[in-house]
Amino acid sequence: MRGYALQRLALGVGQLALLAVLVFVLTALLPGDAADVRNDEDATDAQVAALREQLGLDRPAVERFTDWAAGLATGDLGTSLVSGGPVRDILADTVGTTLVLGAVTLAVVLPLALLLGVVSGLREGGRLDRAVSSVTLALNAVPDFVLALLLVAGLSLKLGLLPATWVGVGTADLFAEPTLLVLPVTVVAARMVCLLSRQVRAGVVSVLGAGYVAQARRLGVPRRTLLLRHLLPNAAIPGIQELARVGDNLVGGVLIVEAVFAVPGVATALVRAVEARDVPTVQGLALVVAVAALLFSLAADLVCHRLVPRTEVLR
Repeated sequence: MRGYALQRLALGVGQLALLAVLVFVLTALLPGDAADVRNDEDATDAQVAALREQLGLDRPAVERFTDWAAGLATGDLGTSLVSGGPVRDILADTVGTTLVLGAVTLAVVLPLALLLGVVSGLREGGRLDRAVSSVTLALNAVPDFVLALLLVAGLSLKLGLLPATWVGVGTADLFAEPTLLVLPVTVVAARMVCLLSRQVRAGVVSVLGAGYVAQARRLGVPRRTLLLRHLLPNAAIPGIQELARVGDNLVGGVLIVEAVFAVPGVATALVRAVEARDVPTVQGLALVVAVAALLFSLAADLVCHRLVPRTEVLR
């Protein structure tokens, strides 16, 4: 287990180094820069050049990358070109909202996917199984942003049951207005529930057909004992493996719904930074998001390896 963890951690560090380079290159390719955005349309070329020099944007790309990477090594994400303050302050103001949204989504996804998967598997081929399979297959085919628009149009604009966006709320506390969480969590959770429940269902069907389950039945093992001690732990393994695979979907989905519903989290700050060409903030926030996805994937892989030691889920 320790060897696998070290091997997986080394792979994660390598992925993080490649991501840092990729984030820097992509932000360098953005059209325009902060000097162009901050200056008025009437500003002369000399004024734009002076501001570009003041912000350090005229330095060679290699030199800027070296300074940025050196700062990262010490935990410094850089300085915002807009606020003039540390990028970590922007992160501290927004990451709590994103973490709460992700945690609530997981709290909804895991029990719901397990319940649907187990119930469907126990009734393989029945009406309930066919209904759950049909709904999850159809829902999985709908892109997140399309589902978000449909829910807003139907539940918010048409029926007026739920608030459509975070605009005008005036607070970053997600629990101050719990109804605001319903639509964002529903959009992120929908695809994950579809994927995980189908894996759990497949696990249940496989376990029910195993020889040791048939033998336990012949020996008169109570149904509850059979379900809790033998069926659920083994049937949950495919779901956990799928959770490792879709971990990046959770991070990406949370960021998408933040942008769609104007939730004041990391994605909203990231969009504003891109609009202002605040490159250090874009680089810092993008890298933090990438690290979160890598850590989630690492944790899920370690759990899978602990449950099924022969499972190699290196990416």
